[in-house]
Amino acid sequence: MSYENKGGYENNGGYGSGFALVVVLFILLIIIGASYVKGNHGYGGGGYY
Repeated sequence: MSYENKGGYENNGGYGSGFALVVVLFILLIIIGASYVKGNHGYGGGGYY
């Protein structure tokens, strides 16, 4: 019960928000990186953009 209560607090607290923020930034970094690689191969037409 104590652990479950702690988990709920972390999920509602700043730790959960911070972790979500890191995940979002990491996903954006992956998307930008993938877009850059595809663009470099001529996917976007401007590979050096």
